[in-house]
Amino acid sequence: MKKITKLLVANRGEIALRVLRSAREMGLQTVAIYSEADRNALHVRYADEAVCVGPPASKDSYLRGDKILEVCRQLGVDAIHPGYGFLSENAEFARMVKEAGLIFVGPSPEAMDVMGDKLSAKQAVKAYNIPLVPGLDEAISDVQEAKRVAEQVGFPVLIKASAGGGGKGMRLVYQPEEFEEQMQLAVNEAVSAFGDGAVFIEKFVTGPRHIEIQVLGDEHGNIVHLFERECSIQRRHQKVIEEAPSSVLTPELRAEMGRCAVDVARACNYTGAGTVEFLLDDQRNFYFLEMNTRLQVEHPVTEQITGLDLVKEQIKVAQGQPLAFRQEDLTITGHALELRVYAEDPQNNFLPDIGTLTTYVRPQGPGVRVDDGFEQGMDIPIYYDPMIAKLVTFGATREEAIARMLRAIEEYQITGIETTLGFGRYVLQHPAFVSGNFDTNFIKDHFTPESLKPAAPDEATAKLAAVLTAMLLTEKKPATAASADATAATGSAWKRNRLGVR
Repeated sequence: MKKITKLLVANRGEIALRVLRSAREMGLQTVAIYSEADRNALHVRYADEAVCVGPPASKDSYLRGDKILEVCRQLGVDAIHPGYGFLSENAEFARMVKEAGLIFVGPSPEAMDVMGDKLSAKQAVKAYNIPLVPGLDEAISDVQEAKRVAEQVGFPVLIKASAGGGGKGMRLVYQPEEFEEQMQLAVNEAVSAFGDGAVFIEKFVTGPRHIEIQVLGDEHGNIVHLFERECSIQRRHQKVIEEAPSSVLTPELRAEMGRCAVDVARACNYTGAGTVEFLLDDQRNFYFLEMNTRLQVEHPVTEQITGLDLVKEQIKVAQGQPLAFRQEDLTITGHALELRVYAEDPQNNFLPDIGTLTTYVRPQGPGVRVDDGFEQGMDIPIYYDPMIAKLVTFGATREEAIARMLRAIEEYQITGIETTLGFGRYVLQHPAFVSGNFDTNFIKDHFTPESLKPAAPDEATAKLAAVLTAMLLTEKKPATAASADATAATGSAWKRNRLGVR
């Protein structure tokens, strides 16, 4: 049995703080790393020790595996938790950690290699009869051959980067005459983003829902699933609102997708927490997309409905402990929602809106959880992802979770920048979301920048307002200091304070 006594978190912001909290509850000593831009960040102050690893740019700090390992050697660190993003799915870094005699809190480098490439992932799961989206499951570079395959599959098709993620290196093609240009764009973007121009082709699933299954495996061959998350509310192929469980899965479909997710994990001898992603079409057929070999941003909704701390489970597995529960021990309790609060302007194509958090007051109360790494007065750095926080609500039912989220959005006070709070309110009140009848095209089908603008009053209301305003202006008498004092003397203490009367 391996023993972790001192854990370094190779990340920043809310996920670094979230991991540090669980580590502290487990009695572990903690080390934070930070860039010069994050010198005053909350995770830096929270950890037992903190070390600067470089300038603000990620490539010079949070992506410098050599510097991170040097910190570990200097401070006697036993293990590294990568969080998500940065080095979390970097198989070479995981190998470096292992070769340094340290524990990597995550899957093996070999599992990362298999699932980090969409094509090798498809090959690995074939033996388990996992449903795959129709298309070509091997890399292709010949444009004419690719076009021939696309015509066989049938338009529209998706051209996807094999090493891709986050919508990069992905092109949707509706007509044959668009194919050559779009394929070249996909290859160029894949090379730029991932250093790998390999692409493949899939049939485009119309009206898809994005459903993912949380899995957890140990080093003793035990693998369970922790049910699903609905992640269909997206912009630029990236999630904004997630919930668990999904409103459309039947118990039978949930069990079948869960079984497939476990088989995907088994195909690469997976250990730790991971996520298997599926597309669900409008006929309730599901298809394997990919596996994310790390903790997901949206993991809190799974924690809420299962009562598990996934970070603690990761650390236990990394120490060689077997899972303390079996599949039949796990049940869904209640419903959870997560809104990613981004520093983005939904009325300007969700472009980042970097600035200072002039006002920052978190919502509170029953069923509300805020995972963040900021406080009032701090700046949103331009160097990193613009997510400010994850706002999570939990209720006995989906309706209660939605009501609590709407209440929490109203309580959340953020000024100085634009955020996605207003967008979240719009989605949660939209009939399509409330009914559960939505898919990944929600923004395209239901949202425009004008959606967040206050509704203009109708003509009758506008005329009535004008009349009332005129009446008030006619009847209003100039206030004097004496009348103000008299009013304050008979009014409440709050009124006296507002008027400066003591």
